[in-house]
Amino acid sequence: MMESVQHGDLAFPFQYYYEDIWDFDFHCVDWHWHPELEYVYVHSGHAICFTGGKRMVIPAGNALLINSKVIHRFEANSSTIIPNVVYSPFLLASEGSLIYRKYIYPFLANGPDSILLDASVPWQNTCIQYMMKVFELQGAHTTDEIRIILNLLEFWNELSQHWSPVKKTEESSPGRANQARLQIMMQFIQEHYRENIRLEDIAEAVHIGKSTALQIFHQGIKLSPVAYLIHYRLKQAAILLTSTEKKIAVIAEETGFESSAYFCRKFKALYCTTPKEYRNQTK
Repeated sequence: MMESVQHGDLAFPFQYYYEDIWDFDFHCVDWHWHPELEYVYVHSGHAICFTGGKRMVIPAGNALLINSKVIHRFEANSSTIIPNVVYSPFLLASEGSLIYRKYIYPFLANGPDSILLDASVPWQNTCIQYMMKVFELQGAHTTDEIRIILNLLEFWNELSQHWSPVKKTEESSPGRANQARLQIMMQFIQEHYRENIRLEDIAEAVHIGKSTALQIFHQGIKLSPVAYLIHYRLKQAAILLTSTEKKIAVIAEETGFESSAYFCRKFKALYCTTPKEYRNQTK
């Protein structure tokens, strides 16, 4: 599920986006992760973010920093504008440098999955203001890499003064290990969703038992493995509904459903519309 999109380029791994969650299919930016850091500011509306097993409703004026390699998802119940930047931690300091080892790597390795930045908290508002300067540079369509990096470093300096890394071990803090298992199991589902896979097959992908797999899924994304499998099949079916002229029965079969009737019931239950209505509305 790692994004294949390259954010920026190798010479300057930084990308600015101005997006409305409501414009995405089913008003959702689905589960994904990337090695880059991501900073999301809610300009208007309310962004619903799922990360690290938590559900957060972020109102306008607040922001969220998502750590590297953390799986996350965004939803919205109405138009929600989220200017955001995705950038490599190596943009701040080269790997192996003192700055990277002392200030960047501890957060990547032992930091939280995400940090909610509340504009009513002075130091967090300072962080937000540094990123607003980055947005202003992007909005002016100016290429000023030095000022972008300066503001990113100011942001990081403010953050590092209020966050202290805590040394963790694999045994005392299995969160990152379980997240890795979750990502592998989700990837297994994405690769085999057309097949008749069972809970045992999903758990075996990371050599754990069924009960452990259930626990990891519920902690990570609040869904069971089978529920995620059905959700993923429905999403792939939605893509086929809009990108092909295939019959609904054929799409149901190609996405792993035993019957078109069962597929239609599940599609309407999740998306509040029938496959035929969705195809016509999208067109």
